[in-house]
Amino acid sequence: MNREKLNINQAAEKIRDGTRAKPGGRRILITGKGGVGKTTLAAILACLYAEEGRKVLAIDQDPQQNLAWSLGYPPDQAGRLVPLSRNVEYIAEKTGAVPGQGWGQLFSLAPDVSDVFGRLGIRIRDNICLLVMGGVEKAGSGCLCPENALLESVIRAIPLRDDEVIILDTQAGLEHFGRSLAEGFSNAIVLAEPSFNALSVARDAARLARGLGIRTCSLVVNRVRDERDRQQALKVIGPSHPFDDVYFLPDDDLVRRTEPDVSPLIAVSSPYIDAVRRMILRIPGE
Repeated sequence: MNREKLNINQAAEKIRDGTRAKPGGRRILITGKGGVGKTTLAAILACLYAEEGRKVLAIDQDPQQNLAWSLGYPPDQAGRLVPLSRNVEYIAEKTGAVPGQGWGQLFSLAPDVSDVFGRLGIRIRDNICLLVMGGVEKAGSGCLCPENALLESVIRAIPLRDDEVIILDTQAGLEHFGRSLAEGFSNAIVLAEPSFNALSVARDAARLARGLGIRTCSLVVNRVRDERDRQQALKVIGPSHPFDDVYFLPDDDLVRRTEPDVSPLIAVSSPYIDAVRRMILRIPGE
């Protein structure tokens, strides 16, 4: 695989329902509290956009590295993937510093990562490429600055053409906003369950996303069981909430039975998939 394969000159002529794919690339960041279903949604979005004929770059920034499994990558191979954040050879080559060797190292703050897709990207299927970035894990000693510099450079260097989609599946919580890994994304999808804690984190995430200049920030309330869950969520976020749109994804037992590989779900009609399809129609392009 080379980098050129990640770019497309034009979208497929038609998507499955017979209408033309909407123009405009999309950079979508998915964030939220741990365990709310971010990786499942990231995989479903990637598959649905690929179904439209778009080229999709899916980026896994979660230390658990489950996005490959969710996209249907063979489990025996997914378990052996080395994320970019732990690729010592690549980090040292690009930044000039060896991770974990302590403070005082001189390293490049803007490393050239133009070859990262060709060297480390994984072809999932014709229209989907996966880049496993991983999170910067806490260590007992040593400076994590080279890893931070590399990850941020990769995010900034990602190209985008018309009818391409970049989806970033972030780690749980809000730490990625502090390191500015979210800069450059035009859409933030903040995922939450209909609980006070999850929705409180979602509100904070929206505030930080706005501070980074992300234009569109949507709340997706996942695993909604009934109208009471909907009303509870709306009550918690309040009438003056910071979101451009609020979507509700139903609690769908088919999703639980299909996980971790949720890619087959796009071939069926289910309450969850139908709701995500409707949501995609409203996500704006660049």
